[in-house]
Amino acid sequence: MELTAKMFHELSTKELYEILKSRAEIFMMEQNIHCLDMDDIDYDSLHCFVLENQRVIAYLRAFYLNQDKNIVKIGRVLTLKHGMGIGNALMLQSLQAVKQKLKCEKILIDAQKHAVGFYEKYGFVTTSDDFLEEGIVHVTMELVL
Repeated sequence: MELTAKMFHELSTKELYEILKSRAEIFMMEQNIHCLDMDDIDYDSLHCFVLENQRVIAYLRAFYLNQDKNIVKIGRVLTLKHGMGIGNALMLQSLQAVKQKLKCEKILIDAQKHAVGFYEKYGFVTTSDDFLEEGIVHVTMELVL
């Protein structure tokens, strides 16, 4: 399983279309989240994704949270196939890509509460109380590099 990691301006139109299609499938159709997914953060993000038969089956984006460029936030994490190790491969390879391409000191993620154990496997620790985001319970987690 090979990860592709590209900044927005490096994405082909087909890659961008497939990314947006997969995000809509998970967040709108599966999780019933109704918000504008295309929030302009994509323009400044590193897009990490796994393709299978030209379809994005796993994805996340990473972007600088502050002007100092020492904190990166990960978001829009998804996999279309579950229980096959794709999420693990996505996280391991994406964390390497973020460290290499964005060179930050800390990575944050607003994790859905049910996924906390998943992110803990990669060294993330919970740093907030529970909060609601689009009707789903989340916590903020961080990984100090």
